Amino acid sequence: MNIAQTSTSPKDEAVARKLAALAHPARLGILRQLGSADSCCVKDLVQRAGLAQSTVSQHLKILVEAELVSFRAERQCSRYAINAPALRALAGVISQTLDHCCAGCCPQATHDAPSDPLRQPAAGHKDI
Repeated sequence: MNIAQTSTSPKDEAVARKLAALAHPARLGILRQLGSADSCCVKDLVQRAGLAQSTVSQHLKILVEAELVSFRAERQCSRYAINAPALRALAGVISQTLDHCCAGCCPQATHDAPSDPLRQPAAGHKDI
């Protein structure tokens, strides 16, 4: 059997890095905290997250490297903020991917239907 090797595009690699950065519950929580303010100091995030300062800093480093969060030094405080355009772009890529993968087999979401991100796919649906 001859399997053709497919190469990944730089765009796909960048998307994968961003998704990997989101693939941790603590980082998702930090993003939600950042989303509720214009910017936050690390010590504020530490108090809200209930994690050690070093742990929060490591998670923030990953989010900054993935360009999902921006950083600026402000006197004695490191300030972090959501990179909303990057998150919107990532959401758009995910939406396009789902549209492509589920073309014709997945029902369209309705505004009345409750959203359950943990729901198992129905029979016949592609699991991506």
